[in-house]
Amino acid sequence: MIRILLVEDNQVFRESFKQTLHDHFPTAVIEEAASGEEALQKVNGHPAHLIFMDLRLPGINGLQATRKIKSAFPDIRIAILTGYNVPEYRGAALKSGAEHFFVKESLKWEEVEALVKSIEQSLCHSN
Repeated sequence: MIRILLVEDNQVFRESFKQTLHDHFPTAVIEEAASGEEALQKVNGHPAHLIFMDLRLPGINGLQATRKIKSAFPDIRIAILTGYNVPEYRGAALKSGAEHFFVKESLKWEEVEALVKSIEQSLCHSN
């Protein structure tokens, strides 16, 4: 069973994205965090397989949180989920350890679904 952490300070977007994930992956365990600090606490308590991380967060930002999480848990896959389609942000995200970069306004659900399914399949094969 895949564990997903959704790190997003916009409550409306976070709840909507979580509901869509739940609709497509009803067996997934989906947790939420509204800040980078909260994400670090949740990951330290019970690591996720996949994290959707916003870039702009209160306190430590998404890039800082990504670096900290990847240094402690290199196997966690991190997908940046941002409203900013800026090449510099994409480069910084990848440099920080994120494997994927999604822009909210042009988000294609098929890409998110494919990512989650690929991680689910790798979990099935590793057990």
